[in-house]
Amino acid sequence: MFTGTRFTVLIERRLRRIARALAVFVASAALWPMAAAQPVPPAVLGKLAQDLRAEMASSKAPAARWARDVNGVRHVEVIVIGDGSDSDLAGLRSHVARAGGAVVGHHQLVQGVTVQIPAAQLYGLAQRRDVVSISPNRTVYRTSSTVEAITGSTTSQVRTYVGSSAYAGFDGSGVGIAVLDSGLMKAHRSFTNAAGVSRVKRNVDMLKARGGIWTTGFYDGSMSYTPGATGLAKYENLIANDSNIVQDPYGHGTHVASIAAGRGYYQTPDTTGVAPNADIYDVRVLNDQGTGTVTDVIEGIEWVIYHARELNIRVMNISLASNSTESWRTDPLCLAARSASAVGITVVAAAGNGGKNANGQEVYGAIGAPGNDPSVITVGAVNYHDTVDRGDDSVNFFSSRGPTRSAYTDASGVRRPDNLLKPDLVAPGNRIIGAAATQASSTSPTWNRIASSNANLVAAAGAQQRYSETLMMLSGTSVAAPAVTGTVALMLQANPGLTPPLIKAMLQYSAQPIANANLLQQGTGLLNVDGAVMLSLSVRTDLAAAIEAGTMAPGVSMLRVGVALPAAASSIGGRSVNWSRLVFVGGNHVVSGNALLTAFQPIYDPRLTWANGSVRKRVALYWAAQYNTPAGTYVKSFSESLLTNQVLMTSSVVNADSLVGTSSLIGHTGVFTPTQTLSSWIASGSGLVLSEGLVLSEGLVLSEGLVLSEGLVLSEGLVISEGLVLSEGLMLSEGMVLSESGSYDATLNAVTGYEGEP
Repeated sequence: MFTGTRFTVLIERRLRRIARALAVFVASAALWPMAAAQPVPPAVLGKLAQDLRAEMASSKAPAARWARDVNGVRHVEVIVIGDGSDSDLAGLRSHVARAGGAVVGHHQLVQGVTVQIPAAQLYGLAQRRDVVSISPNRTVYRTSSTVEAITGSTTSQVRTYVGSSAYAGFDGSGVGIAVLDSGLMKAHRSFTNAAGVSRVKRNVDMLKARGGIWTTGFYDGSMSYTPGATGLAKYENLIANDSNIVQDPYGHGTHVASIAAGRGYYQTPDTTGVAPNADIYDVRVLNDQGTGTVTDVIEGIEWVIYHARELNIRVMNISLASNSTESWRTDPLCLAARSASAVGITVVAAAGNGGKNANGQEVYGAIGAPGNDPSVITVGAVNYHDTVDRGDDSVNFFSSRGPTRSAYTDASGVRRPDNLLKPDLVAPGNRIIGAAATQASSTSPTWNRIASSNANLVAAAGAQQRYSETLMMLSGTSVAAPAVTGTVALMLQANPGLTPPLIKAMLQYSAQPIANANLLQQGTGLLNVDGAVMLSLSVRTDLAAAIEAGTMAPGVSMLRVGVALPAAASSIGGRSVNWSRLVFVGGNHVVSGNALLTAFQPIYDPRLTWANGSVRKRVALYWAAQYNTPAGTYVKSFSESLLTNQVLMTSSVVNADSLVGTSSLIGHTGVFTPTQTLSSWIASGSGLVLSEGLVLSEGLVLSEGLVLSEGLVLSEGLVISEGLVLSEGLMLSEGMVLSESGSYDATLNAVTGYEGEP
């Protein structure tokens, strides 16, 4: 029999156990009544990414790296973007703590935090007015000379050689290129200048920074971007990777950087890149397996933004991607990339390698983030068929096709795909030979992971493989993007006053349409360095400053005094190359006409992003002068607003939308129109000339736009009997985009690393 005291103790113990169990239940299901008994308001639901909602609704074991069960409670690692009303996000961070979560990363320049939190608390978090979007901390993957000759880098307009190493012309001198990838072997000879001095100015490693998948610590607020503060010094010391003996264990980043800015004249084969004297900034965001997280990449982009004016970093290469279910408006990677563009950094991204599925069907709609953002220059890949003659080039089977299938949820709870025209253009991306990283030790130069796992990639390079001169071969949009990145460096050397959207327009306008490839396969065509540099030289050098000061009126001449717009043709390798004369604007419109490049168009303001019938203006706020730092050097924060009555384009611009008609795969019309065909129509004088310009409120929008005449809309995500797969953009359950290097699909030989037979 129980005594009174013992009985009381047992009762108290049981009550405590019940209380603890009840607390766990309340913590894990605090919002269950709202979610189950009451419909979640569409405005709240729309803040949560689709793949995040799917994981929250699943009763199965976590399928993604960013989700896990802790003591029976589902937790997720997510990126929360605020509306900018609280620059320090103090209220948001407090809410996370009260909800049983932890902040593991604070992204000041994009007004966001990476947090670990019980999944059931996300609905409550989304109800906050200052929360714009909540996204899972997805995995990002690498999207994996002859280059000079193919791209037109050695024409008289660009640079001419008088020997194997001596040349005159544009080489990217003085322009900083940031490469966000798996690291970069600073000791490789390809990254030296004519005097043998390294052009790699910094190596930083974001994997050392705060944030990540299921870190044991949390963000304590001790590190910051305040100029001159001890928190900044602490952060810079933490991420420094300049003296590491193994700076690129995976090997992807070194190869990518060499295509953009390598100097490889010293050996056979010559692997000189497009901008062989540009400054290089290595920003490591991928691990030794070639993977990383969205948080890692955001950290890298923020570092570049912060130091851009100080170091003259003008172009950023992102040869990686994450499959995103979210619209460009809220996707964290897109937001970070758009912030970079707003401060004058041209962002070049790989389109991805999802052009065909395992059954050999062509896939449309597999563009990853941040390539799905309108401000980003998204690059697909071309097979040059082992010749420098551009006439036989074709779009690679693996190169991802548009349109973008990321989407937003409207006020009625309806999913609305963005349907942006992508890629913007294509570049050589098949069997490209470039630098191969090793351990920085002449006595034990251990190979990078790609090379050690695929010896044929090294053998295919055909080099003697001496220390610091090692080469390997890769294929994919990953190696196509840096050719465009190098081109941007040449354009900015020729004209420092160019803005990112104007650079994109020039690249598209001068691109060479490839036969038998449509707008969603190749954008406006194949990279033409010669044409892009010629256009750069034709316009004023004070444009960027005048635009920022607000002194450029719509329609004002952009041409230099006494300079005329060049003829729309180039001579590359003895072949005459006609330019496309096409430019994508507003997400899903095609325009043309000399006025695009002779008269100032408001869309060339890098702070504006126009797509899906809306215009967003993103403006940077800079730190004031302090600690011997001039005002306007370092970005402090951003603000973004929606514009409702904005002039976008002027009269005399040619609208080509009406020429393509309704989209039909069978009829080769609409978005399936061959680029070369549309270009020829424009050259013959077709198209509607805008007589009064275009104002946003007039509503020239294609809406869902891309409708198939066979009766299917792209948003349906259906497989058509013709073999066309309309992808929702979810290739793998974890939101991964796999590259050619080390992976296999129906169109790619992972051992040899290129499309086709060895």
